[in-house]
Amino acid sequence: MVITARHDIQGARAAAQCVVQTHHRLVEYLRAGQTLAEIDQFVAETLADIDCRSAFLRYRMKGQPPFPSHACLSLNDCVVHGTHNMTSEPIKPGDLLSIDIGVIHDGWIGDAAWTYAIQEASEGAQRLMACGRQALQRGIKTMQAGRPLIDWAKVVQQYVESECGFHLIRGLGGHGYGRKLHGAPFVSNLVPTHPGEWPDAWLTFKVGMLLAVEPMLAIGTREVTSDDKRWPISTADGSLSAHYEAGILITESGQCDLTEGMQQLPDIVG
Repeated sequence: MVITARHDIQGARAAAQCVVQTHHRLVEYLRAGQTLAEIDQFVAETLADIDCRSAFLRYRMKGQPPFPSHACLSLNDCVVHGTHNMTSEPIKPGDLLSIDIGVIHDGWIGDAAWTYAIQEASEGAQRLMACGRQALQRGIKTMQAGRPLIDWAKVVQQYVESECGFHLIRGLGGHGYGRKLHGAPFVSNLVPTHPGEWPDAWLTFKVGMLLAVEPMLAIGTREVTSDDKRWPISTADGSLSAHYEAGILITESGQCDLTEGMQQLPDIVG
């Protein structure tokens, strides 16, 4: 979706800031001993309190049942699409919990994710989170009108894999959004290795584009596994993963982070 009218930009920004506000409330709430179901209920109550609703709840993708949760709650080796009912075990100190929140507010979508360590974090987990945060920021700087989307992937992949020694997840990436949760173009985090792998790679960023960009990285592998009848996608080797996402508007002067405020979130909570 491409937007240039002031009222549309204001609407997209307001939805994005609902996501930011929800994450900031989560920082004060998250503690060891909570279940994913309790966390999802807190998200639901927060969204209702700030006059929006989940864009994820009952969302459908081909071949999948309706998504059952208000937020994506991805624990440890779960990369994305974690659900509140994938485990009833309480979260514990040292767990990594990636929380992806999508909202609908006055007809506009907001979508952003952050990874939190519960109470404490291993050295490897801290490095993984720092890498994910920095990869997102470095990638955002490439999002200039007229430049190809592949510039995003070049910078993100170089940093995550060559400089940090971690692995970006193959086949997952960012997307256009606006009044719908998902739309073209697809924004891969990996440079394509063969023709046809990423058809949108040489499309250019255009003024007014709304894009949700999201590095998803793991300590041990690019590969993932999932049950065809369930939503969660996990690392194939069981290694820790992290997920960061921002909503970006392409402008004539560069880019505008509509989810400004996410970068002030802490790595460790509780």
